[in-house]
Amino acid sequence: QVQLVESGGGLVQAGGSLRLSCAHSGTISSINRMGWYRQAPGKPRELVATVTSGGSTNYADSVKGRFTISRDSAKNTVYLQMNSLRPEDTAVYYCNAAIYYISKTNIYWGQGTQVTVSS
Repeated sequence: QVQLVESGGGLVQAGGSLRLSCAHSGTISSINRMGWYRQAPGKPRELVATVTSGGSTNYADSVKGRFTISRDSAKNTVYLQMNSLRPEDTAVYYCNAAIYYISKTNIYWGQGTQVTVSS
């Protein structure tokens, strides 16, 4: 079982920055992939960025060059640094963890943190 607790959301003006944190139980080496997803009102949840236990990262095209996902293994925390924020980045951001087994994948979600970008 993996527990995820997000923090760092809030209200920011367009062009500003925020850093989201996701504190997780379980070491990063036991979690195959961690990531951030977001869901805006009336829209499906979408991938923002992921990082694997090997350190490989992946980003949605809409955030490339503006967002950076990183991890601190010593603190069991994954971060999402968000720069040059736009109103369209407004959403609830969710932390996600995936553990792969031979016959299944376990997925875990945090409770979400609201990010609001004003124009």
